[in-house]
Amino acid sequence: MTYTTVPTSVQAFMDNIKERTQQDNPAWGDIFSNCFANTLLTTVKRLDDDTTFILTGDIPAMWLRDSTAQVRPYLPIAKEDKDLASMISGLVKRQFFYINMDPYANAFNETDNNASPHKDDHTTMTPWIWERKYEIDSLAYPIQLSYLLYNATGQTDQFNEDFKTGVTKILDLWETEQNHDNSPYTFERDTTRLEDTLPNDGKGSPVKETGMTWTGFRPSDDACKYGYLVPSNMFAVVALEYVEKIYSSIFDEADVVARAKKLKEEIKKGIAEYGVVQNKAGNDIFAYEVDGFGNHSIQDDSNVPSLMAAPYLGFCTQDDPTYLETRKTLLSEENPYYYEGEFAKGIGSSHTPPNYIWPIAVSIEGLTTPDKLEKKRILDMLAATTGGTGLMHEGVDVNNPNNFTREWFSWANMMFCELVMDYYDIRVETGL
Repeated sequence: MTYTTVPTSVQAFMDNIKERTQQDNPAWGDIFSNCFANTLLTTVKRLDDDTTFILTGDIPAMWLRDSTAQVRPYLPIAKEDKDLASMISGLVKRQFFYINMDPYANAFNETDNNASPHKDDHTTMTPWIWERKYEIDSLAYPIQLSYLLYNATGQTDQFNEDFKTGVTKILDLWETEQNHDNSPYTFERDTTRLEDTLPNDGKGSPVKETGMTWTGFRPSDDACKYGYLVPSNMFAVVALEYVEKIYSSIFDEADVVARAKKLKEEIKKGIAEYGVVQNKAGNDIFAYEVDGFGNHSIQDDSNVPSLMAAPYLGFCTQDDPTYLETRKTLLSEENPYYYEGEFAKGIGSSHTPPNYIWPIAVSIEGLTTPDKLEKKRILDMLAATTGGTGLMHEGVDVNNPNNFTREWFSWANMMFCELVMDYYDIRVETGL
């Protein structure tokens, strides 16, 4: 089943937001309504097995990461709308169904239809898998969503046997990847685009044990230069806190709680010891990637988890001194993917052309500042750079908003919606 009409509760919510935006910028309300309805009507498919499959947008596959972000802004409505809550619960069930198939895969087909254009990748592909780029966040997001749904609605049916088996597989994988030499995972793609493959016979560049857990790819689906992606490890820490909560309050399994806590503390220690470096001014900031040997990158990428998103994810507070110094660095030319132009400014990505910034990153910039005027500036900028489509895109040219990548990108649409909601003090309660 797909949504053919917008549910009454969602329409009422959209109408309320639209009314509020009239005094600030009516364009916000128009775009909000477009984006909020678009995700339900074009990406959500409820299956006969009580699970939910969600398209990422213009690609006919479901990303574990994107699908979580696509439904997150519906959680405040799901408190009162049991059917909407059931749809989100179905997504969690589908996510863990996929994780149990292969926790190293990041994107899946709806069925075992062998529809992926990446069937020839040199890794362990199956007819179910769209892409097998291993990303920490693909495992952290479903854990997060399972708890956010419970926290918002009290719903617990998502915590089924698939969930429990999946959590065990995630813990096994993250522990294994603390020493990547022990990993069974390799990935290579026949391509001239180096960001789409891993060097060193598919193992990635060498790393030293740090306590952090290794990942092959960033949430942009681009390869890591150094194997310890700090913002993704931050998100793993948060996800493990959720595991502790779930296995204390829902399952009462002290052994899993202890295991998650131990892994969480090891990763946190690794971030503190290896993930903090100095910027040009000599101040402590979080690195984007490190390898444990002293190599690191100072940058950010537009996709979440990012360094900019650390407070949004729940890793630290907005006023954390190291975060604030990191934020200042990221919003400067010291970040090679920070761009300013005639119409816009913000963080872009190696995944898109130079001078293209991402609405996802700009939305996160707004969601992680306490400054209401700055939130308004960002919303006004986003509203003025849709290229006439009334929707968000992957990347937008800072000097010409009519130039953009991906006309239809549901994740970006919903990040804009979340920022509008945040402006009016409507937030997803994290439970942390």
